[in-house]
Amino acid sequence: MTSLALDPVEKKPLYHFHPGSFILSAGSFGCNMRCPFCQNYQISQADSSTHYRKIMPEELVSLALKLKNESLGNIGVAFTYNEPLVSYEYILDTSRLLHESDLLCVLVTNGQICREPLRELLPHIDAMNIDLKAFSADFYRYAGGDFQTTLDCIKTAAAQCHIEITTLIIPGKNDSSEEMELEARFIAGISKDIPLHLTRFFPRYKETQLSPTPVESLTTLAAVASRYLKHVHLGNV
Repeated sequence: MTSLALDPVEKKPLYHFHPGSFILSAGSFGCNMRCPFCQNYQISQADSSTHYRKIMPEELVSLALKLKNESLGNIGVAFTYNEPLVSYEYILDTSRLLHESDLLCVLVTNGQICREPLRELLPHIDAMNIDLKAFSADFYRYAGGDFQTTLDCIKTAAAQCHIEITTLIIPGKNDSSEEMELEARFIAGISKDIPLHLTRFFPRYKETQLSPTPVESLTTLAAVASRYLKHVHLGNV
């Protein structure tokens, strides 16, 4: 693990899943995408040369259980900070142990996973925040991922666990009202109750020449999405 913290569940962000609770948040290193705008590139684009601590699944579950029993409001473990699915086997083993201990398991993920391993994992997952980078295959090529794979993940996960979706809005890249309308209509086609988080971009990694997202752009896009979805939230404002 490169990161370990007891966070409010809203920080994942999950606003409609056990609100007011805390969750032990665990992050490793690595990612299966190469977003030039990554907001957490120090660990997502790192390798084993970075500083980390080896924690076995049993140890992580034991810590989560201790935090629950100490009345700190912990409900389980969220795999977050980097892309958890690059450690698929670890997540699968730990999620099973969490459920055996009556703890919850959360993923914060880009959704780049094939259907069969996702279906094997989902019975052990209670909630997911899925990062929908944009509603464009061209954008996903720019970010080093596959657009349809994330869409399939959203559809499959929504049928089996609580999901919320996050889109980082980047000026000139994915901030058109037309694209947001397509995205909102897609989500609403699954369920109008799925929360959407629109978050503000700040210059990071290889995209340091761009300006931060204007708050006005977020409010405009939120108004578009709200025509189709019941819960639209702004982040990093």
